[in-house]
Amino acid sequence: MSDTTAPTRTVAVVSAGLSQPSSTRMLADQLAAATRDALTERGVRVELPVVEVRDHAHAVVDHTLTGFPPAGLEPVMTTLTSADGLIAATPTFNASYSGLFKTLFDLLPEDALTGVPVLIAATGGTPRHSLVLDHALRPLFSYLRAVVVPTGVFAGPDDWAGGAAEGLLRERINRAATELADEVARRPPRRPTDPFALPASFEELLGRGGQS
Repeated sequence: MSDTTAPTRTVAVVSAGLSQPSSTRMLADQLAAATRDALTERGVRVELPVVEVRDHAHAVVDHTLTGFPPAGLEPVMTTLTSADGLIAATPTFNASYSGLFKTLFDLLPEDALTGVPVLIAATGGTPRHSLVLDHALRPLFSYLRAVVVPTGVFAGPDDWAGGAAEGLLRERINRAATELADEVARRPPRRPTDPFALPASFEELLGRGGQS
């Protein structure tokens, strides 16, 4: 049972699927459920807010073009910058993550994911796309100084067809979720940060602008 006196941890779930229904969202939901179960077994209460990237596509592009987040995007940014852990799932396009998925993470402040445990996951139309995990997703989050758990999870069409393939997918999901739960449980809760706070006062910024 979870400790009702302990702080509730937050594991943000990012799903970058473009269709509805989405196999990427289905994979993200299964990873979230397995992570919740693994944390509950460790006596840790957890919330699992979902960020469906397609719902914020226009806001993400507007933020990229203007440098200022639309009001609707602020809760998303706050969720990502304050989470104790992250599940990041993307469809595979041209052997890499989707552009919208990448753009969302480009908008995060520097060091926003430093030390944050991350479980990477992807979907694709062929098993060859599983390379996206180690050739695209893992380098991205390593660059952001996150702690990427050893097991990444890829799911192709055969993995949803039942039988042995789906059983192996379930094993990978449980293994990855256990690794994420271990990392989240052993760390203290993150202190909430303001992703929109200026790094310095206006006076300091103006002063710097006047220096040669």
